[in-house]
Amino acid sequence: MNKNSKIYVAGHRGLVGSAIVKNLQLKGYTNLVYRTHKELDLTNQKVVEEFFEKEKPEYVILAAAKVGGIIANNTYRADFIYENLAIQNNVIHQSYVHGVKKLLFLGSTCIYPKNAPQPMSEDCLLTSPLEYTNEPYAIAKIAGIKMCESYNIQYGTNFISVMPTNLYGPNDNFDLEKSHVLPALIRKIHCAKLLNEGKVQEVLNDLKLSTLEEVKTYLLKFGVNENSVEIWGTGKPRREFLYSEDMADACVFLLENRNFTDTYAHNTKEIINTHINIGTGIDISIKELAELIQKIIGFNGELVFNAQKPDGTMVKLTDPSKLHSLGWKHKVELEDGIKTMYNWYLKETEK
Repeated sequence: MNKNSKIYVAGHRGLVGSAIVKNLQLKGYTNLVYRTHKELDLTNQKVVEEFFEKEKPEYVILAAAKVGGIIANNTYRADFIYENLAIQNNVIHQSYVHGVKKLLFLGSTCIYPKNAPQPMSEDCLLTSPLEYTNEPYAIAKIAGIKMCESYNIQYGTNFISVMPTNLYGPNDNFDLEKSHVLPALIRKIHCAKLLNEGKVQEVLNDLKLSTLEEVKTYLLKFGVNENSVEIWGTGKPRREFLYSEDMADACVFLLENRNFTDTYAHNTKEIINTHINIGTGIDISIKELAELIQKIIGFNGELVFNAQKPDGTMVKLTDPSKLHSLGWKHKVELEDGIKTMYNWYLKETEK
């Protein structure tokens, strides 16, 4: 890519897309194109076609997706499979039609089977059933991988698929009803600390509520009070976390330095499993994670693990060997990343 190459970033305001935009800008790319959902509905075939015809991007980063936690995935199953398939179909096909030089498609490690061997390598894709609760989303992302593979094989396009592990970082979702485990723990423990220290105005500002009674009632729904924070499960499940700006650096590295032909062995008749895991290959228990966040925030209360609540999959760890072989390895370790993210969150709540 040249510094003035026209690059379309779909989903530029989310956790993934905003990190990629920041990385591109820091590296001197000046011709970035993006649209909000209101400006461009990626599920609408006609308007996506018109956008590509007008803008003619040379490179495309497909980070736009309908995403959510376990409850949203399981409740809005039709929305998750329809909207993600529609977005992918439209953007990937129009990238082919309009001669895009390279496309980067972002998925998630939830594409792997529920009982995949740990750590999960790219080769375990489609080897056994998926986790039921997020099956529609996972199937959509698997379809995206296969779409990129198929267009590359049939039409000679240069479309690369990457599957990041659990991400965290600036612009994450801190909504206690919808957020993933790491940002949820940060906000819950932070609010508990404010209550514990009697910082009423700060907690009112954080939660956008009017009275201390409203705050206490609201936080109680999530097991939070001035003395303790409840966490679902035993705390024993282990998870892997990657700082979003590291993920972005990996994506831009692949765009700049690698092609689809680098993603598979050439001594085989079948071109499959060409996607690339983006992860650290390092995991941590939920208990250890909560204690680390508690230490960083400085909350003196108690962490209470509710073993009556589900633990979920006990281990979920990626094998990033392929990414390492392609020349990239993560740089930000978890404690440093959480400190940076927490400082970002504090600045946001002060606005």
